[in-house]
Amino acid sequence: MNSIDEKFEMVKKILENLPKSWVDLTTHRLDIYDEEQAKSQFLEQLLALLLSGDYSTKSLEELPTAYDYIRLGHQLSSILEWILAEINGVMSDNVITFTSRTMPILAILRNNCLTGTATYLYYNIDTQPLIDVPRLEEIYGYKFESHKITDASEIPEHSDGTVIFVTQSDYKSPLMVKSNLDVTVNIHPHYGSAMVIHNSKLTPLVSDELVKDVQHVRRRETIAMTPVNALNVLHEIVGNTQDLSDNRKTEQGKTENRNKVYDCIQENTGSTLTPLIASSGLSIQYAILMGLVEDAMKQSPGKSIEIILPPNCYGGTNDQARRIADLIPNVGIVDLLVDGEQNLVSSLDVALKEVALSDSAPIVLAEIPTNPRVEVPDMDKLADTLKAERKNRAGDLAVAPVFMVDQTFCPNVRLLHQESELAEVKTISFSSGSKFPSGGRCIAGYCAANNAAKETMVLISKHLILSDNEAIAHQLSTLAENMPSMPERISKAYNNARRFVTHIQNLLPESNINFVSTELAEQGFTPSVFSLDLPSTGQTKEDREANKRILNKKLIDHMITAFPGDSKYCVSYGQLRGCYWTIPATSTQGTTKENDKDYIVRVALSPDSDVVKLSKSFTQFCHQENLI
Repeated sequence: MNSIDEKFEMVKKILENLPKSWVDLTTHRLDIYDEEQAKSQFLEQLLALLLSGDYSTKSLEELPTAYDYIRLGHQLSSILEWILAEINGVMSDNVITFTSRTMPILAILRNNCLTGTATYLYYNIDTQPLIDVPRLEEIYGYKFESHKITDASEIPEHSDGTVIFVTQSDYKSPLMVKSNLDVTVNIHPHYGSAMVIHNSKLTPLVSDELVKDVQHVRRRETIAMTPVNALNVLHEIVGNTQDLSDNRKTEQGKTENRNKVYDCIQENTGSTLTPLIASSGLSIQYAILMGLVEDAMKQSPGKSIEIILPPNCYGGTNDQARRIADLIPNVGIVDLLVDGEQNLVSSLDVALKEVALSDSAPIVLAEIPTNPRVEVPDMDKLADTLKAERKNRAGDLAVAPVFMVDQTFCPNVRLLHQESELAEVKTISFSSGSKFPSGGRCIAGYCAANNAAKETMVLISKHLILSDNEAIAHQLSTLAENMPSMPERISKAYNNARRFVTHIQNLLPESNINFVSTELAEQGFTPSVFSLDLPSTGQTKEDREANKRILNKKLIDHMITAFPGDSKYCVSYGQLRGCYWTIPATSTQGTTKENDKDYIVRVALSPDSDVVKLSKSFTQFCHQENLI
């Protein structure tokens, strides 16, 4: 038995003992996750385990988390990338899988556009592997040469640039490699694609930087190959016979499931237009922003475009917007201060006046409620501010803003209804489907628009299609199963959060809790998330802040230790069960500027959270720390 056959046997044994959570969960434990060692720590300990002969499900479940969220990667994508690396004789870091078939190519085009590097694209599949080449050239600014060939042996020598070969080859066999070939993108007929960065021509430094750049695209603008799809490819590679009847049933029901999800989205948002459903929340955000950028280019030719967004919003949103501004020369960023002592409406008025004076086209992005302070603006004043006419320095009418709102915390508020305060404002609403819509069972995301924004949805759709980021059949099936019960789950989860908040307020009246008022709840804003600052001591502000951070971390550790089955150190919420704890500054605000980060506790309750048990444990912690 040769070495690769031995590794195939190892994969077979893993599949025989596969932990169910590796396929079903979208978020994994952060207490056993080291971001600096994403994927590598998991693989190192996995291989050590396998070499010891331990293939038990229990031991596999106890391995370190590969990635904190499956959009970025997960245990099964890591194993798939490892075995593909072994087959092709490269390091596992040099193999990156995607659900999208075009985004691995677009990742290199983005990098090369920023660095001024030439790109040579060769392919032996039936059609050009990129979708909507004119839009990629005109809006994104991508430049490349493209050639159809029979196989990699026809690729000529190039003295400069990056050479990409796109093919559709059997994943269990080595790819054909030439010394002048830098990257192969192997498209799977059903499950996505795998990029292999070769070691032939690229220097180690260039190769490492390319890996990081491609990983960053996968992190912010698309997703890894999903667990279900990665599992199917692994079975194929090792020759396992699979029962694909469930897969076929899911694929056959794709249209029916999509229509059911459309109905749910329209019912919950108040939109009468056809929504768009993407592979993740950030996938749909990417399509929205690029669609709005193109719309601004067409409606206001020659003018600068300013994305107005909170500097402390979700880190993925923040980073993605700034990456788009880095890529497209006439796009900039204006900070929108929304939390604490800052008021979203007044801050927005200041920002829009500034953008109007410069005669730029404004794209406003905000979270309602805000994350993590869970604040809701006065909706009438917000609408008035967005509708107000402003003048540029020449005295001419300024470009009206388009409003892009993340309503993931409250996806059932009908912001897009014709009777909404925002009805006259061009408004696009989006939500992460990994939260309440799916109950944490898939990571699809979606967007909808009000009638005023009808035309922009056409452009958003174009960018979603060209990035091949539409939701896959399994995601649509999961959403169709779970979305009908979403309003009821939201109501139950909110009631649990309200009861827990009331207990904390009664116990620690001097604590700082950020949660919606009962008046806002009566208006329909019923999140199940709140944030908490425990009372802290110290001689100076710096001492109190340092002590608060220590205390907040101790609280999370205590709650998880007391109820490991019910509490989890995790960034998610809207799950079907459990209670989720995190510190935004160290998780969801990862790429946010340090001064804008929130070192507070964010707590999310599910519909079935045991509030009595949580309250008792919280009281016990307060006694232990002499807080009461």
